[in-house]
Amino acid sequence: MTQPEKNRIFNGLGQVAGRVYNFNGGPAALPLPVLEEVASEILNWRGTGMSIMENSHRDKKVVAMALETEETLKELLGLKDEWKVLFLQGGASLQFAMIPMNFAPDGAASDYVNTGMWSDKAYKEAVICGSGAKIIATGEAENFTRIPSGKLDYRPDARYVYLTANNTVRGTEWKSFPTDAPAPLIADMSSDFLSRPLDLSRFALVHAGAQKNVGPAGLTIVLARTEFAKTGKKGLPHLLDYRTYIDSDSMYNTPPVFAIYVAGLVFKWIRDAVGGLGKMAEINEAKAARLYAAIDGSGGYYRGTAAEDSRSLMNVTYRLPSEELEKKFLEEGKKAGLCGLNGHRSVGGIRASVYNAVPDRGVDTLIEFMADFKAKNH
Repeated sequence: MTQPEKNRIFNGLGQVAGRVYNFNGGPAALPLPVLEEVASEILNWRGTGMSIMENSHRDKKVVAMALETEETLKELLGLKDEWKVLFLQGGASLQFAMIPMNFAPDGAASDYVNTGMWSDKAYKEAVICGSGAKIIATGEAENFTRIPSGKLDYRPDARYVYLTANNTVRGTEWKSFPTDAPAPLIADMSSDFLSRPLDLSRFALVHAGAQKNVGPAGLTIVLARTEFAKTGKKGLPHLLDYRTYIDSDSMYNTPPVFAIYVAGLVFKWIRDAVGGLGKMAEINEAKAARLYAAIDGSGGYYRGTAAEDSRSLMNVTYRLPSEELEKKFLEEGKKAGLCGLNGHRSVGGIRASVYNAVPDRGVDTLIEFMADFKAKNH
């Protein structure tokens, strides 16, 4: 048995001795088998004699890798030929501007559902870009602790309806998406992308920053219906026009090759090691259920901040009786190998981001720590 094999502690999704449990909101945990595969070929990728980071994006092997990554993702999601996977840069923040510039330019109407910081940023970018953007529903009255329910106030002339699938800051998530919108849906799925199966029949475009469930920061995945993308405004700068990336298979300029490569390994991990998105959802639901049960069963010592009907499976947010105790909780948690538990800087508190690659044992270790901390500090 090799030393790496001796160091491995198998616990469902795997962990290695000496590594902490990473609960960061993003960049987030990556699957251990993926990291090991990257490490094994970092100096000589696929017999090229150089790292993937050194290879030209025009090299036939790199082009083939990118196409394979696209096909693996389409297989995972069950996407047909009318969909195109695009590998972009600029994060979700650039998509906030690209979407209205392409699909609601020159004052054209666009509808936004405001569920917190990221959807609010997207709406404000749409306004800057000259879209006739309007917030048709908001969770602001409840401090964004619940996804808006009831019939949304759609406008009949809206070019699209925009929403954010998961709110990393407040820990809320759409459990199901609107089915009555008169316009195509567009969604930011950065923080719950590939955490569960997706019915994309009502969507025209989805974007997701890679640094949650997909791979390293620097890559943005865009799923675009080709026919919808072709309706975008003409005459935009090339790098702001979705057609540019569709026509060039995302190779118009140098894409984030390393991040695409890692993403492809993550997609294969979900497909082959986990068993697909259905199984991934079961794992994520079980992890979140155990953690929420620990919060709810603490007698009020730990207090969840999201409404129960809107709780995120990816970002579990909660508070302790005082900020002083929260500071101590974070300090002692880090010493125990539980890192990245601090809430978003805008709201404070605790946030355990239990993305796909956070192992079962990591969640159980956090729950054990929570019980021990309460017993010593109650």
